Amino acid sequence: MQVREDGKSECSDVMSEIGTIVLSRKAAHFHLACYHEKFVNVSNLEMTEDMDGRKPIVLKTTGRNASKAMPIQFDKWQLIDWGQAIRIVKQLQRRIVKAVKAGKWKKVRDLQRLLTNSTAAKALAVRRVTENKGRKTAGIDKVLWDTPKVKAQAISQLENKGYKASPVRQVKIPKTNGKWRPLGIPTMKDRAMQAVHLLALDPISETFADWNSYGFRPYRSCADAIDSCFILLSKKTAPTWILEADIKSCFSEIAHPWLLEHIPMNKRILNQWLKAGYFEKRQYYKSENGTPQGSIISPTLANMVLDGMETFIDHHLQIKRRRKHGRNVNPYQIHMVRYADDFIITSNNKQFLETQVKPVIQQFLAKRGLRLSAEKTHLTHIDDGFDFLGKTIRKYNGKLLIKPSKKNVQTFLKKIKEVTHDNRTVRALDLIQKLNPKIKGWAMYHRHDVSKSTFNYVDQRIYWMIWHWAKRRHPDKNVKWILRKYYTFHNGVTFTFHAYDEGILVPLFKAAKVKIQRHVKIKGGANPYDIEDEPYFEKRSDRIMLNKLEGRRILTYIFKRQQGKCLHCHLKITKQSGWNAHHLVPKYLGGKYSVNNLVLLHPICHRQVHAQNIQFVLPHLARGVKQA
Repeated sequence: MQVREDGKSECSDVMSEIGTIVLSRKAAHFHLACYHEKFVNVSNLEMTEDMDGRKPIVLKTTGRNASKAMPIQFDKWQLIDWGQAIRIVKQLQRRIVKAVKAGKWKKVRDLQRLLTNSTAAKALAVRRVTENKGRKTAGIDKVLWDTPKVKAQAISQLENKGYKASPVRQVKIPKTNGKWRPLGIPTMKDRAMQAVHLLALDPISETFADWNSYGFRPYRSCADAIDSCFILLSKKTAPTWILEADIKSCFSEIAHPWLLEHIPMNKRILNQWLKAGYFEKRQYYKSENGTPQGSIISPTLANMVLDGMETFIDHHLQIKRRRKHGRNVNPYQIHMVRYADDFIITSNNKQFLETQVKPVIQQFLAKRGLRLSAEKTHLTHIDDGFDFLGKTIRKYNGKLLIKPSKKNVQTFLKKIKEVTHDNRTVRALDLIQKLNPKIKGWAMYHRHDVSKSTFNYVDQRIYWMIWHWAKRRHPDKNVKWILRKYYTFHNGVTFTFHAYDEGILVPLFKAAKVKIQRHVKIKGGANPYDIEDEPYFEKRSDRIMLNKLEGRRILTYIFKRQQGKCLHCHLKITKQSGWNAHHLVPKYLGGKYSVNNLVLLHPICHRQVHAQNIQFVLPHLARGVKQA
C-alpha cells in the first residue's frame, strides 16, 4: 500500500488525474471494479461502439492509490463484483486509520470524501439497506428498493452535492417495563446515505473507542461485556461495590451542538439528519435534540458521544492504568464496562462511588446534554448481585457465578407461550419450525454462563406448554394416543416432541443440549480496520464460526475445506456476513445434501451464482482436515 507521508492532501492529485473513457455496455462486463494500475492498464482500453445502438456508458477513472469511480451497468445488479468492492472500501478504511493515528486530519477528511464519493461504498450501502430486516419497511415516501434494477439505479442517487434528508416516520414499540420506545424509520435513500458515511466514520470511531465498550461495535458482543465483568469481579481481591448506571433517553437527548462540533464527518449532511424532524400520526415535529433511534448511523454516533468517559474519570480521579507498560495507580479499583448506554462502574468503596465517581459521570454527560436515569441507577454489593444484559452477576460465598436472570427467563418463556397460543391450529412441523430458532438462539446466548440447571428448567416448562397444545388439538383422545402421535425416543430422551418433513424426523430443540462453553474476550484495543490487527480478527472469526457450526459435521467440514472463504468472492465467511449452503447438483435434479455436493457461499454471492449459472469445482482438502 503506497501512502504519502508528507501529510499533503492526495485528493487534489487524484482529482487532477481523473479522465473519462467511453465503453459499450457489453465491453464493461458489468463488473464493479476500479481502474487502477494494479488491476487494469487504462492505456489499453479502447472506445467501442455500442452493439445495440444504445447510448454508451461513460466510465470515470482515477489515478494511483485512490478509491476509484467504478464502471457498473445500472440494470445488472446481479453481476456486481462484491469482493472487489469490499477490497476497495477496506483499503481506504485502513488508510483512514493510519492517518488518524498519525494525526493527519486534513488527510483523514480527504480520504473520507474519497470514500463517500466512491461507487464501491455506494453499492455496499445500497446492498446493506436492501438486505437487512427493515428492507420491507418504507419511510414517509413509501418507496422500497426491492428489485435488482431499482437497487442498481439507487447507486447513482447517492450524491453528497444537493442532498437533503427527509423527515423520518416515527412509530412506538412497547418496552418490557410497559413504556413505549420511539423508533424512527428513514427513507431508503437516507438509510443508504447514512450507510455510506458510516463506512468513512466507523474506522475513526473504532480508533478512539473505549477499551471496555462493547455495544454496537463490529466483532464485539454482549458475551465480551459479560466476560469483562467476570475478569474484573471474580478474584478474591476484586472490587465489591457496583454502580449500575443507565442514561435516560440517550438517543433522544444528545445535544446537537456537541455532535456538530465533535463528530468528524461532513457537517452539512450530519446537520441534515439531525434537523430533519419526524412524522408521527401524520403530524410533523421538529427534532431539537438526539438522533433518530432506528437509523443506521445512530448507534455509532451514540458510541462516539460516550467514548472518552473512562479517560475522563481517570483524569479527574488521577487514575493511571497500565495497558502494556508502566505502573497501575488505581487504589479504589475503579473500572468501567459499557454496552451502548448501559454501563457499570466498580469500586471497593461505596462512599467513593457515591460522592466522587457519580458526580464526575454526571459532569461528563451534562456536556453532551445527557443525564443518568434516577430509577435505573443505583449502588449494589456484589454479594447481593445485579442484573446486566440479561444475566445475574453475583458472588456466592466468595465465588462469582453468572446465570441467566429471572426476568430474562420469564420473558423468554412468555414469548414461547405466546407462540404456542397463537399457533393452536397449525401442524406440529410448523410449530417446531417456529419454536426451534427461538429456543436455540436463547440457549446459545446463555451458553457461556452457569446455565445448565436453567436450561433444564426451561425445557421442562416448554414440555408442558407443548403438552397442553397437543391436548387441546385432540380433546377426545387419550394420553397414549397423543404420545404415539407426537412423541418419540430421540437422542436418549424418551418423550421428544417431533414431526416429519419429507420423511426426515424433525425434533423440538432442547436447550439442555447446548454445551456450556467459555467465551474468549476480545482484545480491548483491537481495531478491525487496522491492518496490524487483521490476522487477529481472521483467526477470531474462524474460531467463532467453528463454534457456531458445532454439531453440524457436514458444514464444519466444508468450512474447513474452503479454509473459511467463500468460493465466489474469496472473502472470509463470518458470523456477520452469514452463509448459504449451495448445491452443486440442484435438489430437483437429484442432488444430495452431502460434502461432495455442497459448498458454502455468502448469501449475496449465492444469488449471483444462481443468476449467472456459475459452476464450481470442489477445492482440494486442506491439510489436517478430516473427512466428515
